[in-house]
Amino acid sequence: MLPATILKFHKIHGTFMDLFLEFDLYANVRPCKSLEGYKTVYDDVDLVTIRENTEGEYSGIEHEIVDGVVQSIKLITRDASMRVAEFAFDFARANNRPTVTAVHKANIMRMSDGLFLRCCREVAEQHKDIKFREMYLDTVCLNMVQDPTQFDVLVMPNLYGDILRGLGVTPSGNIGAGGVAIFESVHGTAPDIAGEDKANPTALLLSAVMMLRHMELHDHANRIENAVLTSSREKHLTGDLGGESKCSEFTAAICEKVQS
Repeated sequence: MLPATILKFHKIHGTFMDLFLEFDLYANVRPCKSLEGYKTVYDDVDLVTIRENTEGEYSGIEHEIVDGVVQSIKLITRDASMRVAEFAFDFARANNRPTVTAVHKANIMRMSDGLFLRCCREVAEQHKDIKFREMYLDTVCLNMVQDPTQFDVLVMPNLYGDILRGLGVTPSGNIGAGGVAIFESVHGTAPDIAGEDKANPTALLLSAVMMLRHMELHDHANRIENAVLTSSREKHLTGDLGGESKCSEFTAAICEKVQS
């Protein structure tokens, strides 16, 4: 639940893009990691997408040129591109991740994505200890489906991060300057199952874990994360993951492990 002041701001201004701009939350961080106890095609996925959060196609610069013709402007700046690229490489170094991949379409959008890619290359030159790759968005999408384990940290402009983002049990953090941050589960709401004790709280809990680590409360974060992952490993799964546990039962299993 967001604080009342933030909810009020969101209600007045309409979109989370306004929220990101107001608090300068320039980097969206979304870890995607295999969940023990829930079998998928790949068992060893452990990647992080880092998305520039304040510009691109989501800048809201749109106008109607003539009746029936609308132009939407993609905004890419050097300052924002450098900042998110530096964040991605610093994140990789701090978390012992060896590779950063810049996702782009500079072959088509030579000026906008070209600027973003040049910034990533410039930052990569300052981080020789981190391997740097650059890939087209469509190639990344194909390779992600074929074998997501080949990716580590990916950095990209705003829209591409929205395309590649994870849903379901994926947590998310929006990181800004000066330590300001907002954390969220990215799956949205599920009004069709409201009050039925069916919702899966995993993404929300893992987002809280990200928040605690951002606050340097690592022991608390580790305790909650271990409880969530152990509960999943023991097959306390909600219906969306093929299990039979109610939300309250899954939560009770986690609380028991947190307190033990």
